[in-house]
Amino acid sequence: MYIVIVGGGRVGYYLARALLNEGHEIVLLEKNARFCDIINEELGSICLQGDGCEAATLAEVGTGRADMLVAVTGDDEDNLVACQVAKHKFNVPRTIARIRNPQNEAIFKKLGIDVTVSATNIILEAIEKEVPTHPLTHLLMRSDKGLEIVEVRITSDAKTIGKPVKAVSLPEGTKLALVIPMNRKPVIPNPNTIIREGDQIVALTSLELEEELRAKLTGL
Repeated sequence: MYIVIVGGGRVGYYLARALLNEGHEIVLLEKNARFCDIINEELGSICLQGDGCEAATLAEVGTGRADMLVAVTGDDEDNLVACQVAKHKFNVPRTIARIRNPQNEAIFKKLGIDVTVSATNIILEAIEKEVPTHPLTHLLMRSDKGLEIVEVRITSDAKTIGKPVKAVSLPEGTKLALVIPMNRKPVIPNPNTIIREGDQIVALTSLELEEELRAKLTGL
């Protein structure tokens, strides 16, 4: 797989090294000449000094044949621009962007970035899994399809406890995939499945509907 990495800081360096070890063809774009020299000394001649936001630079490294572009600079705007140029000018099938400010995630997805990675959100997700009262956890996101899989926990104050699934007016396009009760085997829900305290309900939804889904399943 041919992968273009934009940004030769620590994230870009370690990502490039890992991908090279897996046998991928890599080119790394970095504005800072000193960083490029260090990377080339340690990893071989894979780094080119240049601006990964510029179409001319991306054309020079053959982005048109790239399977993926990963933008991991320390600037969210640069990462967004690099991914958009790769996607719309060079038809790169897969773009991944690092995000430093989690508030930018929604706009990245609306603008067609396939995958976003936020260190803040990764840490929050880890915390959520350790906090049993947290109402919603993201399990899987497919921003290219506009879909995500989430888990909603039914806490003791949920107003839907004791009600069947058919009594809950789910957001249009949302599907319940699995109910994981406390101390019982997981079940695929049907309209008559009763919602109980402690249930973990796995659902397919979209980013725009996840809060409405949570509210519907808990009544809170």
